[in-house]
Amino acid sequence: MSSGRRPYRAARRAVGRRLVAVLAAAAATAGCQRPAPSPPAPTPSPTVAGPRAPADFVALSDVDASINIDIRYATAHNFVGRPIAGYPEPLCLLTRPAAEALHRVQAAALAGGRSLKVYDCYRPQRAVDDFVAWAKRPGEQQMKAEFYPDVAKTKLFAEGYIGAPTAHSRGSTLDLTLVPVPPPAQPGYVPGQPLVACTTPAGRRFPDNSVDMGTGFDCFDPLAHTADPQVTGAARANRELLRRLMTAQGFENYPREWWHYRFTAEPYPKTYFDFPVARSSLR
Repeated sequence: MSSGRRPYRAARRAVGRRLVAVLAAAAATAGCQRPAPSPPAPTPSPTVAGPRAPADFVALSDVDASINIDIRYATAHNFVGRPIAGYPEPLCLLTRPAAEALHRVQAAALAGGRSLKVYDCYRPQRAVDDFVAWAKRPGEQQMKAEFYPDVAKTKLFAEGYIGAPTAHSRGSTLDLTLVPVPPPAQPGYVPGQPLVACTTPAGRRFPDNSVDMGTGFDCFDPLAHTADPQVTGAARANRELLRRLMTAQGFENYPREWWHYRFTAEPYPKTYFDFPVARSSLR
């Protein structure tokens, strides 16, 4: 009877050893596998405040009247081709800390024979919503030949040329350039006039009174990237001068747009405002 148990016990031990080996292999394989990545968290909706500006918003002209103002989104001369929602007046509104920092930039620019010119400052959330709605209408491309001649309209958001939400709505970000002192006259834009690509050389594109920056303002093209290697000579020097002047007073450039700067010590880093660009919005 004992001799019959030995083969049985041996077989049982062999089965046990094989089971242990299988379980060990499974455990090792599981340890090498990475857990499935979690889906990205949804982008939170911006906190929109309004309908009037906080007390520390000011009109730039009240802080420094020498800075030139050319608010394109209050006109038809922009990439949409009409005045943008939220711009009833061609004003530059900023938080006071950003405006006072820009006043210091202007003092340094004037000392070197240049002056600042702003194209856009605080941008209400309703204007951003207007851009988003426009982007969803593929047939509206009447300004393509000037502002995005080589980029499909469907890629303007994906490639970072338009942002939603935008730091502009927080009140301490602006778009600007340099102009000579005194600034030369600038012909007005006439809706329907022939358009010229913003990437063409200075003197052939729209006659903005800016110094040569290599492209026009709001030029949705890699050539408008601040450090694009194709931009050389005077245009490169002008971009670098603007960056030095702005950086010295606490502004940071957006690398895809030579004209875009954010005041890094902005007082409302997480709040997006929606009051209109108008004197009546100020307290």
